[in-house]
Amino acid sequence: MKRYLFVLRKPPHSGAQVQEMLDIILTTAAFDQHVSILLLDDGVFQLKNGQNPEIAGMKDTAAIFKALEIYDVNDIYTEVESLQERGLKLGDLCLPVQEFYRKDIAGLMKRFDVVFAG
Repeated sequence: MKRYLFVLRKPPHSGAQVQEMLDIILTTAAFDQHVSILLLDDGVFQLKNGQNPEIAGMKDTAAIFKALEIYDVNDIYTEVESLQERGLKLGDLCLPVQEFYRKDIAGLMKRFDVVFAG
């Protein structure tokens, strides 16, 4: 079994790319691969509590993140500095994440066989 890391840098509702990446994540996990997610930069907003995209006629991607557990996607990582730079704390997120400092991200990525950047 290969270990996959999906790196999300875009904010939610920023176009079809986020939805497409979530589809790839779910498909990969459905084939019993080990899947993890790393949220960097504006990607940390993907898990921010209190989003109401339905008001703007958009799909609630946070709900998809909550369904990841069904697919055994339990390892979600984020960068401490990305949260801090955007004024977010772990309590502002809808799922538990593991924090890594920017200096340790390259080491985290080396743990995986395949890294998808999106």
